Amino acid sequence: MNITISGRVWKYGDDIDTDVIIPGKYLRTTDMRVFAGHAMEGTDPDFSKKVKSGDVIVAGKNFGCGSSREQAPLALKYAGISCVVAKSFARIFFRNAINVGLPIIEADVSCEEGEICTVDLQQGRVECGDRIYEGTKLPGFLQELLLDGGLVAHRKKQASK
Repeated sequence: MNITISGRVWKYGDDIDTDVIIPGKYLRTTDMRVFAGHAMEGTDPDFSKKVKSGDVIVAGKNFGCGSSREQAPLALKYAGISCVVAKSFARIFFRNAINVGLPIIEADVSCEEGEICTVDLQQGRVECGDRIYEGTKLPGFLQELLLDGGLVAHRKKQASK
């Protein structure tokens, strides 16, 4: 099993809450294009116009704090974010991200916005330029969920065996 992700960095600080990730006024829909179009709007109104598929978010402590809305990781995933690297995650965001198939890793990374970052989820390692950071390796069963595309896709795969 190998999950390696490489992309351009979007850099954020500590305590990025779910209302910043996807403002509450957009939660009355289930349309993923709406979520993607308003991702990170609370801190960067033009994020959805600038983000490219495969980009990576690097953040500080307590990423995804606030409400338990699973729309927050969905907004990032459908906006094109391939992975979120943070010093720490709010626990409910962490689980919601895994459940919807958005790769995440806890690592204390120092990089510049726009830099290319490579994440090896299997090894729990993040590389930015020539710097290597050791993060918290996800347990094998969570890596398997991510490879399958999230919890629902994983359960469907298991049921079809």
